[in-house]
Amino acid sequence: MKLLFKIQARRYALLRFLLKGGPIMWPILALSVVCLSIIMDRFYSFYRARLNISQFLSEIKSCLERKKNEKALFICRKNKSPIARICAFVIENYKLPRKRKEELFSQFISMEIRKLGKNLRFLGIIGHVSPLLGLFGTVVGMIKAFMVVENSEGAVNPGALAGGIWEALLTTAAGLAVAIPALIVYHYLEGKLEDISLQMSNVAFQTEKFLREVKNEKICSEKNSFILGNGSSC
Repeated sequence: MKLLFKIQARRYALLRFLLKGGPIMWPILALSVVCLSIIMDRFYSFYRARLNISQFLSEIKSCLERKKNEKALFICRKNKSPIARICAFVIENYKLPRKRKEELFSQFISMEIRKLGKNLRFLGIIGHVSPLLGLFGTVVGMIKAFMVVENSEGAVNPGALAGGIWEALLTTAAGLAVAIPALIVYHYLEGKLEDISLQMSNVAFQTEKFLREVKNEKICSEKNSFILGNGSSC
């Protein structure tokens, strides 16, 4: 019980300390909550998007070579990664005209990347807006501090002036504390998005290549069944 009381007291003291920065601290605190929720949500989504591509493609190739397309689709659909979904999409739409397939594959990859990068733009905005809000709060606080100096008619208490200045600087510190992790995570996840986009394109290419190889083997086998006694082969 005492430990819980101490924790609550410390939380209250920290909140009271932060709010000394003035009313601008409220939007900065709100942005910090939004920032944290976006980071947690996106990291969870990227965690689900993980995939051992070499092992996955090996399983898909094995299924396609044995003409078990439905099993290959099942393997794709049980996986939550967009890389697996593009593989299923290629298998399902393989018989479409080449130009149409390329358009659909490009649209599908763009859609999956947009879904995976949901709210990342807001994270970037928070990273740029937070320090500006902090600077604005500091400027407002400094104006108030120097207004006090002006109204004191020369009898300035150095301690009171210093207190007013450090309270004004709290908003800048808070804004930077929100902006720095937001921008780090934003650029990190942007890089991961580019990697996943390239991986999806590569998996789509490899899957179509497997399907072409299986189709060519089938055509070759059918041709050889009609060629008798001449030793011809594909």
